Amino acid sequence: MAKFAVILPAAGSSSRFRDKEKKPFANLDGRAVWLRSAELFVSRPDVCQTVVVVAPSDLEMFRRRYGANLAFLEVKIAEGGKERFESIANALALVKPEAEFIAVHDAVRPCLTEMMVDAVFARAEKTGAAMLAVPVTDTLKQADDKQQVTATVSRKGLWLAQTPQVFRRDWLVEAYAKRAELGQDITDDAQLIEAAGHTVQLVEGATTNIKITTRGDLPLAEAILKSLPKPKPATAAHPFGDEEQMWGGRPKK
Repeated sequence: MAKFAVILPAAGSSSRFRDKEKKPFANLDGRAVWLRSAELFVSRPDVCQTVVVVAPSDLEMFRRRYGANLAFLEVKIAEGGKERFESIANALALVKPEAEFIAVHDAVRPCLTEMMVDAVFARAEKTGAAMLAVPVTDTLKQADDKQQVTATVSRKGLWLAQTPQVFRRDWLVEAYAKRAELGQDITDDAQLIEAAGHTVQLVEGATTNIKITTRGDLPLAEAILKSLPKPKPATAAHPFGDEEQMWGGRPKK
C-alpha cells in the first residue's frame, strides 16, 4: 500500500469571510472547519501524516485552542508563508520520508467524502498525478470592465478544479525546487506540476465538495454534511466533544 502525506493549507487571510474568526477556525456544526477536513484523512491506513499550515499570527491561538486535537490526531503544524506556494513548501519540508505521494487539500473543503478520496488517491497512485474536478455545466459569459457581455464561452472540455490534488512526492518536490523558473502566474499545485512537464489526470468530484469562502457557505456546508453518509469516525476526533464545551460555552441541546 502506497503511503500518502496530506497538507491542509489554512494560512490565508479569509478577507471575504468577514468575521472575527478566519474561515478555517469557524464553527461548523460543533467542530472547526479545518478539523472536519482533517478528520477525512487522519484515520486512513494509507495516510502516514497530516500537516496543517497556519499563518504565523494564528499559531499561538491555534496551539492553545486545538492542542489536544493536534496531539491526539498526530497532526503536525507548518508555519505559513507570505504566499500560498511558500506555505506549501514549508509543509513539504516537514513530510515524513516514507510518504510516496503528497495530497494537498483545502482546509476549508470539509464536505469531501471517503469515496472521493479513495478515487483520487487510486488514480494518483496509478498515473503519478490526479485531482478532483467537476465539469462546467452552466453557460459561461465573458464580460468587459463595465460588466457588459462580450462573448459566450464554450464550456466543452472545461472543468472546475477542486481538491485533493495528489502527486508523486518526487514530482512535487522537484516542481517546487524549480518554481521560480516555471512561471509566476501559476495558481495551484496541479498547474505547477503541468508546467514541470507532467500530465495531471482528472477524477470527477461533486458539486457538494464546496470550498467555504463566505459566512453564507457555512449553512450550506452544514446541510451537505447532514446529507452525506456518516464517515468512519477518526480516533477520538474531538477529545472534549463539542467545541463549545471545550471552550467553556453552553452545551448543545
